[in-house]
Amino acid sequence: METVACCTPMTREPMTAPQAERVSALLKALADPVRLQLLSLVASHEGGEACVCDLAEAFDLSQPTISHHLKVLHGSGLLERSKRGVWVYYKVADEVLNSLGKLISSAGA
Repeated sequence: METVACCTPMTREPMTAPQAERVSALLKALADPVRLQLLSLVASHEGGEACVCDLAEAFDLSQPTISHHLKVLHGSGLLERSKRGVWVYYKVADEVLNSLGKLISSAGA
């Protein structure tokens, strides 16, 4: 997975157009409250990964709706997934999330 940017915070160096496009896609994926909560649930789940069957219980939404939100997070690169039998397990793409955090951080600026 492509990282968002090298570790230079945007407060020290302007983003390039391709970086801005990539960051925009990540932020759009995170801008939905359900997706933000899903990402948090996966990240905090025991072992750092969660089955779609475990995630659906936390919402008053249909399983297809939850799957759609997970697909958006996966498509943006924020979640990795693996299929085990009939179940799909999700894990946060730490490198992408850490890179996004470093990019918007003003620490050390």
